[in-house]
Amino acid sequence: MSRLYSGTMDLLYLLSMLIAGLALLIMVIIIPIGIFARYALNSALSWPEPVAIICMVIFTFIGASVGLRAGAHICVSMVTDRLPPGGQRLFRLLSDLLMCATCLLIFFASYSLCRDMWQQPLASLPAVTYGETYLPIPIGAVITLLFVIERMVWGEQTHRPLVMLGNTH
Repeated sequence: MSRLYSGTMDLLYLLSMLIAGLALLIMVIIIPIGIFARYALNSALSWPEPVAIICMVIFTFIGASVGLRAGAHICVSMVTDRLPPGGQRLFRLLSDLLMCATCLLIFFASYSLCRDMWQQPLASLPAVTYGETYLPIPIGAVITLLFVIERMVWGEQTHRPLVMLGNTH
């Protein structure tokens, strides 16, 4: 594997894992704050819900790329496990090509959405625009696409120590 590409993908993987983890942590902290303010203080805050939604979008689309590279995505392999090695490779290639097409579709659709909504501020969080809240979607699609290309060219990365970080199987 190209050292430069591998090192870049490892850095992107760690950065994506850190960003997704921080988004999840912030979401877990913010939701109880909103609940406490609403029910205990009887004063609903306007910012916890949109911030939690933004964190969920970040966690979902950036975290999905991490899960894909680590081999932690759910898959149904009942049929492919019974195929000969050549058939398994063919279906893996088909799956990767479909993933590339899906990533490109998500990227172009979400990029268009971000561009169209870039000037529209959130009512409950006016400092942030809708376009900015959707930005993790095309970014996550590009990261996922890079990891799929890596898998197509150099094979699964799940056996590498860095990618196995936290892996239980």
